[in-house]
Amino acid sequence: MIVLSLQSGTSADGIDVAVVEFTRLDASDRPALALRVLFTATVDWAPELRERILAATAGEPLTAGEITMIDTRLGQAFADAAVAGMGAAGVVPDLVVSHGQTLFHWVDGARAQGTLQLGEPAWIAEAVGAPVLSDLRMADIAAGGEGAPLMALFDRAWLGAEAAAAGRAIATVNLGGIANVQVVRPGGDVVAFDSGPGNGLLDAVVVRATQGALAFDADGRLAAAGRIDERLLDELLRHPYFAAPVPKTTGRETFDLGVVDRAVAASAAALTSGTAPAGASGTASASPPLEDLAATLTELTARTVVEAIPADDDPAVLIASGGGARNPVLLARLRELAAERGIAVESSDARGIDPAFKESLMFAVLGFLSWHGVPARLSAGGSGEPRVAGRFTSGRMPLQLPPPLAGVASVTITSTDHGGAPR
Repeated sequence: MIVLSLQSGTSADGIDVAVVEFTRLDASDRPALALRVLFTATVDWAPELRERILAATAGEPLTAGEITMIDTRLGQAFADAAVAGMGAAGVVPDLVVSHGQTLFHWVDGARAQGTLQLGEPAWIAEAVGAPVLSDLRMADIAAGGEGAPLMALFDRAWLGAEAAAAGRAIATVNLGGIANVQVVRPGGDVVAFDSGPGNGLLDAVVVRATQGALAFDADGRLAAAGRIDERLLDELLRHPYFAAPVPKTTGRETFDLGVVDRAVAASAAALTSGTAPAGASGTASASPPLEDLAATLTELTARTVVEAIPADDDPAVLIASGGGARNPVLLARLRELAAERGIAVESSDARGIDPAFKESLMFAVLGFLSWHGVPARLSAGGSGEPRVAGRFTSGRMPLQLPPPLAGVASVTITSTDHGGAPR
């Protein structure tokens, strides 16, 4: 089965496209799967459309007409990316999985109440001529879950056998705009949750400070040139999300520039009043230099990821993926903090998965499961009941689903072709 997956993360960096081939390794109703990556690429958003996305996720009020326009334009952009991807791979997919672009993830009190991903799937189905699976999170939320992180279902299939054989948990972190942590236990259960900001706050600070000349801290150069502002870090760590119990989810609507600005103001006020920690320095009238902000926000991500890993699980390794896994400063700090707990840190690249496209492979696996009627089971600590994820938009032919499977025993990555961007 050929599946093409499409997604744009919370940072709205571009449309990630992956074309993968699934092969069933046995004829059981709970088969082992081999996953072969045929093509991966990231397609840039049109600059004006990306600005609209970021403004909307930052809370800019939208009329019904504006929401319709964004939904349509996103769907058309996803359709163009799908057509380019299938052309580059030289295959016609049996199924397209489109996560869409998250505009809002509604968390009220202790649990998620709703979520909104835009990108009308009918445009994709019409352009590709194949059915499209979209709206992937809402069934879990309606059944009492958090709708995230979805990575748990991939890690269970990918790492479950290894954790069972070793008799020790394996942890993963996906460092997108928001960081999500998964712990695969030897018994097969997975604890999964969002630990807090990944790259999102850092990206937003860099964009604002450079007036858009830089979109992110490339190779961690800004953080490497700065120093950690301990009093600012202390203020950031006071955010109530970090003390909330798991499972939990969050998004850009929670960790936005206002979080940074309020923490800067609070740390400056503490310095002026004389209540800052011993050794704190700086002026109360000015924000820290960009390099210091970058160093502090990088430390915030590293510290909250490692501290979020449950102590009782004692994982042997933490496997990092996402754009943040390409940041050597962040990765080095993760290694230092994790080593204090006896946890080794490695990139998913070492295990045959390009860090930039692990989420894309996860969405492809989710598509395979839903196509075959397999309910998605997320975190073991969640309250949601397993449900078949998403809703189908048929292609040019009537929708014909295969007989359902009981589940998937495992997923093995057989090879990877990183492809190139169809820009």
